[in-house]
Amino acid sequence: MRGLRRFMLVAVFGMLPLPVWAQGFAIESGGKLLLTRGISGFEGAAGGALTPWAVIAGNETEDGVGATAHYTYILTGDYETRSAGFGVGLFDRVELSYSRLAFDTRDVGTALGLGQGFTLHQDIVGAKIKLAGDAILNQDTWLPQISAGIFYKNVDQSGLQEALGAIRDDGLDIYVSATKLLLRQSLLLNATLRRSASRQTGILGYGDDAKILPEISVGYLLNRHLVIGGEYRFKPDRLGFSDEDDWFDIFVVYAPNDTLTFSVAYGNLGDVVAFENQQGLYASIQVGF
Repeated sequence: MRGLRRFMLVAVFGMLPLPVWAQGFAIESGGKLLLTRGISGFEGAAGGALTPWAVIAGNETEDGVGATAHYTYILTGDYETRSAGFGVGLFDRVELSYSRLAFDTRDVGTALGLGQGFTLHQDIVGAKIKLAGDAILNQDTWLPQISAGIFYKNVDQSGLQEALGAIRDDGLDIYVSATKLLLRQSLLLNATLRRSASRQTGILGYGDDAKILPEISVGYLLNRHLVIGGEYRFKPDRLGFSDEDDWFDIFVVYAPNDTLTFSVAYGNLGDVVAFENQQGLYASIQVGF
């Protein structure tokens, strides 16, 4: 398996010039502790299910390159969401990600006059850079790992977003995350501040009234393969015709090895496009090196 990974890295990156600061390093994959890269959220970035963390995608350390790919399925009462994408981590410093999201209205589409199973598609391109600190507590610093990132989101069916009051069908989310893993206490803590004018994470377009809101994650490591925890994501509630409630989840993540990660969560999204009490299943599989 290690030989296959090395071959893939050479094939993909062997002909690309390295930046000056990376020259002289042997490009390696692997090296991170299990679960310390987080999972791929539905937006594609490494972190939790609902919110990005400061960690960088992939198993690489500062001497290597890593990558992940994910597929996520979310069923919350009246709606179904599918997300697939990938993330690339460069020297545990820079992350690039992409996620393609399909939001299926199922029977709601008929009730809204859009047609049975009317589906919105959203492309999410992300970038993240580590600024300071270390996610894992060591003797050198208590400073958490701090990263800054952006998501560029674009959704089809622009006529629908405009009819619902959006100014445009694409926009930027900008965020800063701080993450710390306290190994002795088996505790992972994350806090994110996000600036966004998105309406229902951009599925219903963007306005011109950006807000800065917090997102919080807490995880407890039962052992090196298994973590349980929860997340809370504050939402802007700027739709006008419907409430946009805060989101929260309770999750279980299992990593049998350094390649596979399985995630299951109960999520509560509150009101979504005038339909109340959207809660249910989040399930995701991730592969990576």
